[in-house]
Amino acid sequence: QVQLVESGGGLAQAGGSLRLSCAASGLIFTTYHMGWFRQAPGKEREFVAVISWGVSSISHKDSVKGRFSISRDNAKNTVYLQMNSLKVEDAAVYYCGAAIRYSTATPDYDYWGTGTLVTVSS
Repeated sequence: QVQLVESGGGLAQAGGSLRLSCAASGLIFTTYHMGWFRQAPGKEREFVAVISWGVSSISHKDSVKGRFSISRDNAKNTVYLQMNSLKVEDAAVYYCGAAIRYSTATPDYDYWGTGTLVTVSS
């Protein structure tokens, strides 16, 4: 049974930082590309960042480039999202996903976590 469990969300002030983690189990982690997505109230889930299984390819949403950074530790079956210089508009539920195909599109993801809430105060 595949499980993706996010953690690290919470309340941060604008300009602050949070580090999200996503621990994976029940799958061969090194065969999956891992992505972070977010969904704000009333909006669709959107791509934030993706990292290939071998860390050779990384992509970030334009609006988070230079502020957010995705990484992974294959020995720990964990993917991270370091979020710096947070803005109010970054507030959302953040989800990690696992995909066989390297993609920024939600339909391409095979497994999802249940999400972790990030709130940013002004």
